[in-house]
Amino acid sequence: MATLLIRNGTILDPSQQLERRGDVLLRDGKVAAVGDVGPADAAAADRVIEAAGLYVTPGLIDLHVHFREPGDEEEETIASGSAAAVAGGFTTVCCMPNTKPALDNEAQVEFVFREARKAELANVYPVGAITKGRDGKELAEIGSMHERGAIAFSDDGVGVGDAAVMRKALQYCKMFDALIMQHCEEPCLGGGAMHAGLVSVALGLPGVPAEAEELMIARDVLLDRAIRCRYHVQHISTAGSVELVRRAKADGHAHVTAEVAPHHLLLTDEACRGFDTNFKMNPPLRTAADVAACIAGVVDGTIDILATDHAPHLAEEKELEFARAPNGIIGLECALPLYIKALVEPGHVGWLKLVDLMSTGHARILRLPNKGTLRVGADADVTLIDPAMKWTVDAEQFAGKSRNCPFHGWAVTGRAVATVVGGEVKWELKQ
Repeated sequence: MATLLIRNGTILDPSQQLERRGDVLLRDGKVAAVGDVGPADAAAADRVIEAAGLYVTPGLIDLHVHFREPGDEEEETIASGSAAAVAGGFTTVCCMPNTKPALDNEAQVEFVFREARKAELANVYPVGAITKGRDGKELAEIGSMHERGAIAFSDDGVGVGDAAVMRKALQYCKMFDALIMQHCEEPCLGGGAMHAGLVSVALGLPGVPAEAEELMIARDVLLDRAIRCRYHVQHISTAGSVELVRRAKADGHAHVTAEVAPHHLLLTDEACRGFDTNFKMNPPLRTAADVAACIAGVVDGTIDILATDHAPHLAEEKELEFARAPNGIIGLECALPLYIKALVEPGHVGWLKLVDLMSTGHARILRLPNKGTLRVGADADVTLIDPAMKWTVDAEQFAGKSRNCPFHGWAVTGRAVATVVGGEVKWELKQ
């Protein structure tokens, strides 16, 4: 394989608490050297990338994306989603099982890996369904999917409402030391179009109360108290939810982790006043107090990682009236600058912490020891970032198939300019 030298960049690697100017040498799909690369190695490189003024980080990871294949290929495919990933600086993504049919058996797991290999872009790991058909009634083929390489298990799009089924899932996944990712929403309180509050009343739209999320988190933490299965809260959105996770960790439940998406750090339910369905998502946009609580959760470590919940939809679907339109927005190609705007620019976190939240932390939760790091011998997945680049989010130019982005037209700072997967440059920003 080719040898790639990335020269004179600022290396940011949270796994080694490394922040320094230097070189990164990639050879045969692995990290060969970090810091000072000798002249002989430099001369032998097949390609040299001058990275002065750029940050060189472990490849960004997103453990929560929706690629819609099979079933809704007109919205996104594994290939187009992978293209969107590398264009946003992501080298590894985990795709959710709410496809048609659901990703609930080993054949579906193999299908995802096969299509990802064909695309030859990002690393794509399938997340298997917890229950058959994501119906919440009977456990899916968790053991065989785990054996075939499913990285985790979730019924994302819906939570597992039956406590008995969820308890069995936790017990079963504990046997494999598998990770459960839960879409936390009590079904009896779900189904609304936006956050239940003053804005929903003013707009006459059915609401989803904060308690819908909080009840399921509280139930699952209690169910898992003795089992201690690895349990991950997806797209956390309320102040009460953050506090529940904070208490769980304080009580010694280190196996409980959580993520937050960019829209829950930057937007509130006030954005729904124009009935623009690009602001409709699940969980819904909450209040300013909830946003502040999520940011505080990131700062104090209650929230472990940042994830996009990239959810493509057709324009004609999003053009339906607000209550009938599908939930979800795309996020892979603009996530990095949005997190910079939400967290770095206001001074909540520094760059090294941001890389941990977008890369190293994901690898830790997913148990991927050779990713999320630039240690010698690790996989040669690298993201090059220009932290000073000013640009405008233009969803019409995105590599993915869909355009349902509420951040279209936003002026942002910071961008991935090159994405390296397995030692090969898979995407570069065209100047």
